[in-house]
Amino acid sequence: MPRAWDVLAVLIVFGTIVLLAEASRELLAPLTTATAKTIALDPSNLPHYAFRTALRMLAAMVFSLLFTLTYATWAAKSRRAEMLLVPLLDILQSVPILGFISVTVVFFLSLAPGRILGAEIAAVFAIFTSQAWNMAFSFYQSLRTVPPELTEAGKTFGLSGWTRFWRIEAPFGLPQLVWNMMMSMSGGWFFVVASEAISVGPTSIALPGIGSYIQTAIAARDLSAILYAIGAMLVVIVIFDQLLFRPLVAWADRFRIDSEPSDEEPESWALTMYRRSRLFDALSHPFARLMRWSWTLKSPVRPRAVAVESHRSRIGDIVWYGLLTAGTAWVTWHVVHFVGTSFRWPDLLDAGLRGMATMVRVMVLIALASAIWTPLGVYIGLRPRLARVIQPVAQFLAAFPANLVFPIAVSLIVAWNLNPNIWLSPLMVLGTQWYILFNVIAGASALPRELKDAAANFQVKGWLWWKTVGLPAVMPYYVTGAITASGGSWNAAIVAEVVSWGNKSLHAYGLGAYIADATSAGDFKRIVIGILTMCIFVVIINRLFWRPLYWYAERKFRLA
Repeated sequence: MPRAWDVLAVLIVFGTIVLLAEASRELLAPLTTATAKTIALDPSNLPHYAFRTALRMLAAMVFSLLFTLTYATWAAKSRRAEMLLVPLLDILQSVPILGFISVTVVFFLSLAPGRILGAEIAAVFAIFTSQAWNMAFSFYQSLRTVPPELTEAGKTFGLSGWTRFWRIEAPFGLPQLVWNMMMSMSGGWFFVVASEAISVGPTSIALPGIGSYIQTAIAARDLSAILYAIGAMLVVIVIFDQLLFRPLVAWADRFRIDSEPSDEEPESWALTMYRRSRLFDALSHPFARLMRWSWTLKSPVRPRAVAVESHRSRIGDIVWYGLLTAGTAWVTWHVVHFVGTSFRWPDLLDAGLRGMATMVRVMVLIALASAIWTPLGVYIGLRPRLARVIQPVAQFLAAFPANLVFPIAVSLIVAWNLNPNIWLSPLMVLGTQWYILFNVIAGASALPRELKDAAANFQVKGWLWWKTVGLPAVMPYYVTGAITASGGSWNAAIVAEVVSWGNKSLHAYGLGAYIADATSAGDFKRIVIGILTMCIFVVIINRLFWRPLYWYAERKFRLA
């Protein structure tokens, strides 16, 4: 007899298959149907739009997870690769989403000429760029802070590198990765308007979705439509929370580094369904068999083989450093040649000064967000029951598109004759401040119970507790969140330094406004110089401040 969990699982699986089949039919529709005129503000269209947006978000999340498991692992495992991949990740997260769209949209459209499929791929890629970097930084930090005793235990039992990764390292990083997946999903929502309502020069595409619905509502100054969009977005976030993230949080709790079980273990009805349903068990069985088959024991390495490997490593280092040096020189020469022949020095100076103005805003906002959300994140992370309540609320606030605040911001600034250079700045941190909160919650929730009991037994309280227990425990997690929040704030400057509501438009002096204006005008040269300037600023700040702080936290505060 089928159980209730089996019936529910069948409804979910086959309902998903039907909806996917329905959505896939629209991928081959003519591209001419994807215009702003086809986006109707009738609320009855929102369920369809919400489903299309949810599919793009999930597709981007799958690709982001694959990217994280490969890119971050390679960077953490290989000293040579780390020298290239980590700085490259700094550059990638500093490139604004409009920069990715403006450069890649023509390429993706050419993959399916005249069809919506190309635009859908471009939208998924744009959402991917708002999700992947945060997840990669998080997993990289986790792999770098795996306790040495766990690694030694795996080697003692003769586990291969593949088995150690799936049995030790990936489980260790899973709790933090899950929280950052939630944050990345919210980050995708924050930029969903730019992803679905693509406008680069003469190219203007509006894919059916909540983002394009919001863009159309803002252009029409329809407050009721904006409220409907907020409601639809909240429903989708709750569905994601119940069917995806809450089960993942409850499942990942089993991988906490703790000798005693948690006082309040996370619960999820969906996880119970996944575990007890025979349908999901049958679907996952082939994958489980494949993983068990791949877990092979590692044969012992002979001393002579170690010596040979050491010699090969030195030769490999010489070759690798030579290639990196040559590649860096080649790229630098081309960039200098391109800039020197394509731009005038006043343009470069203007972009540099605007970058400095945006940098000041980012630094001040990250400092304020850190002072507010770090203590609150520790407080929430130490209380699993409260974390379960805050989780969907924080997801919704993090996903709240800044565009929806524009009517209020523009109206207040114009009515009170305020300075846009100051009062538009808070819009930059609306979506990015949550990177700090989510990472700190993940760090506090991973605090071993023995450490908490020891602090209680020795009556460590007040500032002494924060100094010796709380802040050191979350420091590596905080730095990971702050790095991503800083890079995300630079991206958010593009939508925060130029805001509009109907025929009213406000500009703040900064690099974000420079790139936004160039993108609207289709000025490729100014787009390139704006993106290049933003990359330089972000990389320099990461290299001189965030990365040394990251290495300090990794060495001094790791649980080892």
